[in-house]
Amino acid sequence: MQQGTKAIVLLSGGLDSTTALALAQSRGFDCHALSVRYGQRHGTELDAAIRVAREFKVVEHRIQEVDLSTFKGSALTDDTVQVPDHPTEGIPVTYVPARNTIFLSIALAWAEVLHARDIFIGVNAVDYSGYPDCRPEYIQAFQRMANLATRDAVEGHAMTIHAPLVSMTKSEIIQLGDELGVDYSLTVSCYSANGQGRACGVCDACRFRRQGFVEAGIEDPTPYA
Repeated sequence: MQQGTKAIVLLSGGLDSTTALALAQSRGFDCHALSVRYGQRHGTELDAAIRVAREFKVVEHRIQEVDLSTFKGSALTDDTVQVPDHPTEGIPVTYVPARNTIFLSIALAWAEVLHARDIFIGVNAVDYSGYPDCRPEYIQAFQRMANLATRDAVEGHAMTIHAPLVSMTKSEIIQLGDELGVDYSLTVSCYSANGQGRACGVCDACRFRRQGFVEAGIEDPTPYA
């Protein structure tokens, strides 16, 4: 890869996507950050994405509107479904149907317009809540689809979907981000953060995040309610 190569980075404002952005920049990519307002129950994570994009001085940061709350089906998009405050069996109610497929498809469209051949996503299949669209085989399948479905790929410019954190534990991700100089106080991971961005401390996202900092031996900068 040469300096100045364009990449789309999906940026939620959480810990993982911010680390993925830091890693992409460290590899010399000119990063275009993409966030999605998809009808999630709070906007504090998007506020964090804006802070992170400014901190990293990305080339461009776009927030795309796709309202998945019209379909309901998830505790993150339906106020009538409660976010669990304890571990649950199987795929949890915080799973948003087809979310990563939709996000990656939007990123793919923007990548084609920019003639960018690299897309970064911070999915993780080790410390995760059982989401089917966070698995390595899913990322591989989407990349195959992308290279069948796009003009750039058909004309010989293959697309690569990078999921550099997919096989890392949360503590390993935090250690990597610390080495890259990530300020995790800018990020929000909580499914139920309040209006001031304070985390609930009991949802899956909070539990994985808190445990990760403990295991990494790094102070947790998360403000908890």
